[in-house]
Amino acid sequence: MQANLAAIGIETVYGGPHSNGATEMALVSFPDGSYLELMAPQANADAQTLARQPWTKFMRADAGPCAWAVREQDVAAEVERLRAAGIAVSAPVRNGRQRPDGVRLDWETAQVGTEPNGTFFPFLIHDFTPREQRAFPQGKPLNKDFGGVTKVVIAVHDLDASVKRYGKAYGVPPAIKEANPVFGAHLALLGGVPVVLAQPLAPDSWLARRLAQFGEAPCAFVLDRRRGRYRAASETRWFGTKISWFDAQKLGWRLGFE
Repeated sequence: MQANLAAIGIETVYGGPHSNGATEMALVSFPDGSYLELMAPQANADAQTLARQPWTKFMRADAGPCAWAVREQDVAAEVERLRAAGIAVSAPVRNGRQRPDGVRLDWETAQVGTEPNGTFFPFLIHDFTPREQRAFPQGKPLNKDFGGVTKVVIAVHDLDASVKRYGKAYGVPPAIKEANPVFGAHLALLGGVPVVLAQPLAPDSWLARRLAQFGEAPCAFVLDRRRGRYRAASETRWFGTKISWFDAQKLGWRLGFE
């Protein structure tokens, strides 16, 4: 994954193994504090622990996007708010890892919704150690050509039902919808949250095949490009905004910028 991102001009840094004994990670961080996290099984991962990971099927199939998270200053308050709205939320779970330079990182997460963690709804994360130590392991954003992650594109079976669920959870205004043949999807842009929902246009499309294999989950991310020269393999327009796409064959998954 690191080599594929480097091939399109985006460098990453290794972040170390997770304390779960199953996975390890690398990342590329951006000035707004968001980042893309790359995750893979540890070389000597405990098989049973790995099997319990919600994203194992994505990792084994080199699926690319599999989940997303939002940071929360007060996880308990957000859990209470979501439960009051009728959304299932787990109790917070503490986790962490040690960076290769020995710095210990600790955080807590909570799962939102009944799907695998962070797939349809984002999971919640709150840092106990300074968040900058996790997001900026070198003391600063690794990539300043992009401002951050602006859109999480989630593949869904039913666009209208999914819009309704997001409205219930986050009180978003009515979605703006359009069909995009280039991406092969009916799209819904949700106001107030960085989400675009995508329902396949055709039953034999790449998006339909991905849904059948992995279920409802992120299928692409879009970055905010501020500078730098990056080669786009294709371009399209979403809701009046030009979206450029990196070469999905070279990268192994779909990443765009606007």
